[in-house]
Order: sequence, then structure tokens, then C-alpha cells
Amino acid sequence: MSARLEKLASEALGELSGASSMDAVLQLKTRYLGRKGEVASLLKELGSLSPEERKKAGEAINAVKARLEEAFDAKVAALEAGGRAERLQRERIDITLPGRTIRPGRMHPVTQVMEEIEEIFSGLGFDVAEGPEVELDYYNFEALNLPKDHPARDMQDTFYVSDEVLLRTHTSPVQIRVMEKERPPLRVIAPGTVYRRDSDITHTPMFHQVEGFMVDKGVTFSNLKGVLTHFLHSLFGDKTDIRFRPSFFPFTEPSAEIDIRCVICGGSGCRVCKGSGWLEILGAGMIHPEVFRSVKYDPEEFTGFAFGLGIERIAMLKFGIEDIRMFFENDLRFLRQF
Repeated sequence: MSARLEKLASEALGELSGASSMDAVLQLKTRYLGRKGEVASLLKELGSLSPEERKKAGEAINAVKARLEEAFDAKVAALEAGGRAERLQRERIDITLPGRTIRPGRMHPVTQVMEEIEEIFSGLGFDVAEGPEVELDYYNFEALNLPKDHPARDMQDTFYVSDEVLLRTHTSPVQIRVMEKERPPLRVIAPGTVYRRDSDITHTPMFHQVEGFMVDKGVTFSNLKGVLTHFLHSLFGDKTDIRFRPSFFPFTEPSAEIDIRCVICGGSGCRVCKGSGWLEILGAGMIHPEVFRSVKYDPEEFTGFAFGLGIERIAMLKFGIEDIRMFFENDLRFLRQF
């Protein structure tokens, strides 16, 4: 029995020393110390021995069992410690690295300018209205005194969905929709997204505009000049020079384009203002009588003015941006500057 025990212990310890994984160690432990293992088989043989031999053999078997259990426990502990060390090395955190912070969001520069414009006109008593971006030809053109054969339609570069459905080229259709539903007095601005088939450093197929209009009895061109002068001074500063130039728009008569002294060069002439010292900023005019007739307003009773401006153009001037496409490239390095 002693020789068998010594041989069993030697084999178990030899295999245990070569085991490199926890699964292998547990399999060996079951094989040698399990209920049906090698040591248990030896204990079953004690019944065939004399009482004196049984006592000595039992003590020897229990000593070997204790020795093996101690060896297995030590091996398990060593493997667990090694696993923890490996995991700590693999998952260690370098506390010298900068933290991974979540950067706060920023308002897009176009949105900033749009909200500033809305705030200025809200202070003048203007309401904010919205309309569909997929528009009918009637609201986008015909009701604004642009019949189907009107040459000014060629200026719009329109995206057509069908002969009568299109992506709106300006927010002016909101003017018609509001006047169809409401009666004067009206003071309304209509900010929103518009679409035209154009793309270069100063034009994009999708951009933003603000249409504004005021309708009441006795509204004059002086009211138009007063409102727009206050608006531009609020936006660019009280010392900004402003000029009104005669122009043409089918939906206003008389019409004007409004310029400001170049905010880049101060009027001395630069690439942005093309050497003129002035920048065109918006178009405006007195609402054409035909537009009033299309919404069943009596042009003999009511007068009004309307204006429109591009948000991206304003933002480019305020922030000194030379390429309009930068607004839509989603480059966080650019957007974080605002």
C-alpha cells in the first residue's frame, strides 16, 4: 500500500506541475481526489485489510490526500494570481493619459444667425411662420406674379418633382399661405430651408432664407426703409453704412436691393466685395398689387412691403467665412469655433 500511495502521489504531483490552465487542474483534481477518483478507490480497499493494517493504511491514505489537496489548492491560487496579474496588465489604465471627456454640443453658426434674426424682428412685433418645403408651383411662382411663361423663372434653377410640385426656391410661398388665411394687419417673417440647382463657393443646392412682410393700411416705402435699417444696424452695428438701389422682382413694385459697407475691408475694396466696397445683403420692395389680388386683398385698401435674405450669406459676413460649403461639411474642427 505504501508503494502504491507513493507512486500515486508522485504521478499526481508530476501531472499537476505540468498543468497550465485552470481547467486542466480541475480535471486532475477530479481524477485524483474526486468521489470516484484514485484516492477514493484506495479508501474502498481498506475493508479487506485487518484492523491493524486498516488503521495504518487509512492514516497513510489521508496523509497523501491532504498533501495532494494542499498542492492542488496552491496551484489553483497561483493560476488565479497569474490570471489577475495578466488581466490587470491587459486592462490597466494609464493615468497619465488625458481624460476622454464628452465635448458639449455647439449651436451651428447658421442656426445662431437665424435665431438672432428672429429675435430682432420679434422685437419689432413680427410673428414667425412656417410652410412646406415641398411646394406647389402655384404658391412658389404663380401667386407671386410669376406665371408659367415668365422669364424670371429662369433665375430660380428649380428642382421639380413634377410639373406642379417642386422644392421651394424661396420662403416667399409662406407669405401667400399666411395672407390666404389671415387678414391685415400682418407682420410676419418666414425662416426656412430652400433649394436651388446651384453649387460653388458662394452657393449650395440647399440653403436657408428669411422672408418677411408687413401688410396694413397706409404702409409705405419709408416703413420698409425704417424696418430694414433698424434690422441691419442691429445685426452689423449702428455705424454700418447702408444703401438702397433700384432693382426688379416680379412680386414687388417698386423693388430695391440693399447693400452694406463691406464688413471685411471697411469699404476700401477687397476680394469679398469685388473691389466695390459694398456687399449686397437682401432684396425688398412694396408688394405687387397682383400678389394682393391672388390672396383676395384689395390693393386700393392695403399696402405692404416684403423682403428676403439668405442666412448663410449673413453668417459668412459675420464670421468671416469665405466658402459656403464649410457650413455643410460637418467638420467638428470648424463647428467648434462658434
